[in-house]
Amino acid sequence: MSSLREYLAQKRAALRLLQARDPAVIEPVRLRAHVTAEGRSGVRRIRIRDHQIISDSPADFAGYNLGPASPEIQLGVLGSCLTHIYLIQAADRDVPLDSVEVEVSATQDARAGKPGFEDIPFYPHDIRYTVHVTSSASREDIDALHEAVEARCPILNLLSRPQHIQGTVVLNGEAALAA
Repeated sequence: MSSLREYLAQKRAALRLLQARDPAVIEPVRLRAHVTAEGRSGVRRIRIRDHQIISDSPADFAGYNLGPASPEIQLGVLGSCLTHIYLIQAADRDVPLDSVEVEVSATQDARAGKPGFEDIPFYPHDIRYTVHVTSSASREDIDALHEAVEARCPILNLLSRPQHIQGTVVLNGEAALAA
């Protein structure tokens, strides 16, 4: 048995415990991240729970290339979430997996918004992903797994469905005004 298959058995057991919980007593969780711009480098330190990620720009954009840029992190977040939901759905459906790898790409065009290029988005676009799966499962089982992943992946759905995002700015510690 592969180590990933052993992990899927552990994931399946944990999933069954979560599924047995009474939905009436489950409270929503508020997710949080805190980001600061650091000193003279401008490096962004992302703090989430007890973890840190450094984000920086490449040298050609006044960065020091000390970490991935925010759009690159977003692609990594999408790949991580897709991979995790593949594991969850495989565990739930008892689909054997020996390996799962996700490649994510997008286009970002520095010409965006400039004269003659007004229609080019300034944000990453043409996002694509490819999942490489090694499994003894049938093509039908893998296709059903993929369909379930696309329906349940929180980050894929966040990116593919319109969201309302509310922002506020606090200047010099003044009281926050709702945006």
